[in-house]
Order: sequence, then structure tokens, then C-alpha cells
Amino acid sequence: MLSTFSSVKQYLKFDLARVIIDNIVFKLHYRFTFVILLVATLLITSRQYIGEHIQCISDNVVAPVINTFCFFTPTFTVVRHMNNTALDSGSIFQPGIGPYNSKEDTIKRHAYYQWVPFVLFAQALCFYMPHMLWKKWEGGRIKALVYGLRMVGLTKYLKHDSMRIGKLNIPSMAEAEERIINIRRTMIDRMRLNQSWGAHLVFAELLNLINLCIQIYWTNRFLGREFLTLGIKVLRERWVDKMDALDMVFPKVTKCTFYKYGSGGSLQQHDTLCVMALNIMNEKIYTILWFWYAFLFTVTVLGLFWRLLTLFCYKNVTFTKWSLYWAKPGKMDESDLNSVISKCNFSNWMFLFFLRTNLSEFLFTKVIYHLASEFPNDPIHDNDINDYKAREREAAGGSSGNYPNLERLDTVDAPLLHHRGATSSTAPKSPTEGGTLPV
Repeated sequence: MLSTFSSVKQYLKFDLARVIIDNIVFKLHYRFTFVILLVATLLITSRQYIGEHIQCISDNVVAPVINTFCFFTPTFTVVRHMNNTALDSGSIFQPGIGPYNSKEDTIKRHAYYQWVPFVLFAQALCFYMPHMLWKKWEGGRIKALVYGLRMVGLTKYLKHDSMRIGKLNIPSMAEAEERIINIRRTMIDRMRLNQSWGAHLVFAELLNLINLCIQIYWTNRFLGREFLTLGIKVLRERWVDKMDALDMVFPKVTKCTFYKYGSGGSLQQHDTLCVMALNIMNEKIYTILWFWYAFLFTVTVLGLFWRLLTLFCYKNVTFTKWSLYWAKPGKMDESDLNSVISKCNFSNWMFLFFLRTNLSEFLFTKVIYHLASEFPNDPIHDNDINDYKAREREAAGGSSGNYPNLERLDTVDAPLLHHRGATSSTAPKSPTEGGTLPV
């Protein structure tokens, strides 16, 4: 049995090195729903669990012939025999099965069972498509920055040499510092150029909801408009009546009419009964899917409300602080955080959110600190480190105000910005002399 599902085990692996570029709601679509539909497809196409999909009774027709014919042509049930009263009285033994007049009786045809595995597999692919689009739009940017930094808490024991444990690479302290500088540089560049990254993410999340609604609608049409209320009817009728919604949508016994020419050349009609073993599995699959889709729809709508909240509140420091804590618990300096998010648009904010999801508290705090050194809170001398150094000399060791302590910054991380009052003809001096740093 386990060998049957070996093809889907790759989607269930827990990989510590995997870079996170989406949230749990997104994963419910492209991972959990995708796997559920794949497993359902494998169950339907595997005969070792349900035997032959259809077995028909006929005295005068060879069994393989009648079985094949009734499988690829729609079987049917008689509508007037689908009632609990007839079952209770014993006049019929199965819902929809009884005497049939082709000219007077209304029948309900069942042809969906031929297409169930194809539909389930196509739906699995549809649930994976938004994830594929988002990966293409995201372009591996997060992975390029944070890959290999998941176990960075151990780098304090590795000064100059990195270490590899299985698939995990633990960088040295020097390598981690270099990666932090690269993240800061990339983030600065993205703040200038990136405008659509967050819009693509929101669009992909909207696609998840749209796709879910389409799949619910299509499943309802596929099952003869019985799917929308299937779960409610099952809960209400399953343990009360002899005949419930599952017996109507997925009949276990159906009728099939087979025609052949007799030895004398006349057309003969054979009215046969067919046992639909396949529907034993179909009813379980679609009942589970009804409850799963209901849960997924609720969670997806709540996820979009959360995205809407981030869209309107991302500039708020308290909201950002709690959002980043929810992404991964840890403390960070509120002043540094405020300096950074005040310069962020929504795309930049989302980029920071996923950086926090993939980085440890130690690394992310350093990233925010280095970014804050580029974005002081002084609106007049914005990003002017030389003005700060002049005021620091005047204060003679006073408070550093909105700027971080320069002793903690190296020459790479020091903001390369000029004093606005300086003229272009002034020769640059060294930073230690209070001169203007060249741009």
C-alpha cells in the first residue's frame, strides 16, 4: 500500500534548509490540497483496494463484454424508486432500483465515474499553478540572500571556517557578516527599484481564492449540482435515514441497458444490474473534499483579510513589530525598526517580512540595525552622518539621538552620504576629520 503513494512522499518532506517565500494559507493550497487530490487520484485508479470498478449481472451476455459496455456508457437509476418509504416497505432493495418503464419513468444518468481520476488530477494541477506563478515572479530573490543561514546560531563557535552537517551549511562568523552586508545592499537597491514584488504576491493569493471557487463550482457541475450541499446533507441524513445524499449522488447499484442481435436477426434488449464498487471510494473522497474545501475557503478568506490589514497598516511600528514576531519570535530595536519601515513601500515591507521568516533573531537584528544606519529619523539631515558627527563633537559624548553608535559600524556599513550644505567643489576629507564622505 505504501508503495502506491511513494510518488507523493516528496511533497510531504520536512526540509530544514527550505526557504520560505509564502505563508501557511498558501501552503494549504499548493501542498496539502495538491497532495490530497493526488492521493485521491491514486486510490481511484488502483484496483487493489476496490477490485473491479464495475460488475454487471447478465445471463446471456459474456461478463467482460457487459462490464466494459456499461462502464463507458452511462448507467442510470429510476427517480421514482429513490425514496425511503419504498425502502422501508421492502418494495425495493436499493435506492433507484426497481421496475422501469422507458416511456413513462424519469431516470437519472450517471456518467461522471469515468472521468473522476482525470478531473481530480486536473484539479490538483490547478491548485499548484498559483504557487508556480509566484515562484516565477519571486525569482529566487529570498533564497539567494538567506540560503544556508538557517543554523546561523552556531556561527559564534566558527570564526573562520564554515561547517556542513548533511544538507545544512553552517557559515563562519566572517561569512555571516559578509552575507549581512549583501542583504543590506540588496535591500537598499530593492527600495529604489522594487515596486511590483508585493503586488505579485497579493495577486497570487487572490488566484488561490479564485481557483478554489472555480474548483468548487466545477465539482458541483460535475456531480450533477449536488456537491454544494453534500456535506450538510451527509451530516443531517447519514445516521437517520436508510437513503441519504450519498446514495443519490453515488449509487452503489445501477441499471444498464444492453442491446444485441439474436440468432434470428432481431434486436434484443438486456436490462442488467451493475454493482458500482468505484462509488464506494468516490463517496468518501468527495465527502472529505467538501469539508476540506469549506475549511480551505474559510482560511483563505481570513488570509486575504490579513493581507488587506498588512496593506493598510504596514507603516505602523507596533503592527510591524507584532507581525515580525508572529513570523518568527524574537526581540528587535523599535527605533531601528521605525527608521527602516518609514522608508518602505508595501513590497519592501513584505520582503522584510520574509527575511524575518527565514533568518534567526541574531541575524535579522543585525540586518535591521545596518539598514537603520542608512535611514536616520532626522528629516532635515536625512542620512547625513557628517552632520551627526559634528553634533556629537559639540555634545562631547552626549546622547547619540536618532543615529546608531558609529563605533559599531565598519567602513562598508557607514552611510556614504554627503552634507547638504557642502559644495561640489569642496575636496572630500577623511571621515575621521569630519569631512564629507564621497558618494
